[in-house]
Amino acid sequence: MCKHVEATTTFSAAISSTEQLTHKDKDNSHTVELKEIQKSIEAGEYDPYDFRDVEHPTTNIETLLHLLKGSLGTGILAMPMAFYHSGYVLGLIATAAIGLLCTYCIHMLIKCEYELCKRRKVSYMTYPATAECALQEGPPFLQKLAPYSVHVCNTFLLLYQLGTCCVYTVFIGENVQKVLSEYFDGVDERLIMLAFLLPLIFINYIKNLKLLVPLSSFANVLTVISFGIILYYLIKEDITLEDRKPVGNWRDFPLFFGTVLFALEAIGVIMPLENEMKTPGSFGGSCGVLNIGMFSIITMYVLMGLFGYLAYGSKIEGSISYSLNGEEIPAQVAKILLALTIFISHSLQMYVAIDITWNQYLNIKLEKSRYKTFLRVPHQDFACICLAVAVPYIDLFISLFGALCLSALGLAFPAIIDTSTYWDTLKGVRGILILTKNFFIVIFAVCGLVVGTSTSLEKIVEKFSTSGNSTT
Repeated sequence: MCKHVEATTTFSAAISSTEQLTHKDKDNSHTVELKEIQKSIEAGEYDPYDFRDVEHPTTNIETLLHLLKGSLGTGILAMPMAFYHSGYVLGLIATAAIGLLCTYCIHMLIKCEYELCKRRKVSYMTYPATAECALQEGPPFLQKLAPYSVHVCNTFLLLYQLGTCCVYTVFIGENVQKVLSEYFDGVDERLIMLAFLLPLIFINYIKNLKLLVPLSSFANVLTVISFGIILYYLIKEDITLEDRKPVGNWRDFPLFFGTVLFALEAIGVIMPLENEMKTPGSFGGSCGVLNIGMFSIITMYVLMGLFGYLAYGSKIEGSISYSLNGEEIPAQVAKILLALTIFISHSLQMYVAIDITWNQYLNIKLEKSRYKTFLRVPHQDFACICLAVAVPYIDLFISLFGALCLSALGLAFPAIIDTSTYWDTLKGVRGILILTKNFFIVIFAVCGLVVGTSTSLEKIVEKFSTSGNSTT
């Protein structure tokens, strides 16, 4: 992939891009800027930001709002349960620390993408392409792994997106079940999940995301209303430190780790957002879009986790919406609105999964198949529904996929990419410090992946054995 990109986007292609830009601006408002770009190219310099031909570029504010929207999902609603596992003091400190580490790793990834784009003379790269190009310039043993890095990244991205869809499916079923159970007896959340299979398949057949914009805007309004109701209940409850643990059981800390990673790391939207910006140089920096967005996200997650745990204590459930008083109408409204919001958002998450599996792998093999259109969506929706029905535990799902996928995508891979990108310059004391820093990030990520994944799977097995014993 990377070699093909390099071959087709040469030095002359960059100059051609400048000429196209010149033709676009008939009012000559950017003549001086284009001349400077032309001079920099002729001098052997290449700035990828000057050649990003985005049809509908987003402003800094729009990008910030997209970043916030991409991070405010089921993860924030699971933060009180995360604090239950960690304790309120350790949870506060650890959430802030993990959030800062995630932000730093995203900065590394964006910086490496920019540097590799300059070297390859391309305007932007995807996450898998960045990984492949970086490894090609790294130490010899990593260069051998470069051809496989695209598939490794795609595998983790696919697992993450499908895992998110599983979480969304469980969330929809559980919230609807808790409302219906107030009026009917014997309502099973598994049957509700199965009932949503066909609607989810139909909405995921929408190929043009622009058609989902009105629904997405509607979902944002519903989210604000739902969060307002949750805030009302948090204020209404007694916020107390009595019977609340400052530090939780260390055996449960991996569950906290996976949940926080799942909640904080919107790694799937970071690079696309930066690539679609009108001024992508504003994304990084000390007061850039990323830092402002991540600071806001970390703050909201800490507050939701802290006050949610202090309000409900050991009674907290996998999502704070489950803990609201089901007999009251406002609580029922919040649950239904959240279920509807997540139903709409499901298509956006599945869109990425379909893009990876279909456009990069299956489309070539099934190009001439008469059933191509029908095969594009259902198998992934069916797999997510089956897994959600089999394991309807949202808190453990979140912890599992957070630890399994985001330890790699959000922490380990950016550190490896950073090391490989600047491998030839890592000399002297500075080089040793950078290598040591990245080494410890990778070790921390691998430990989080192994321990977090194994702990989540162990808890899932315990849930099954407990439920099995209760039915016998």
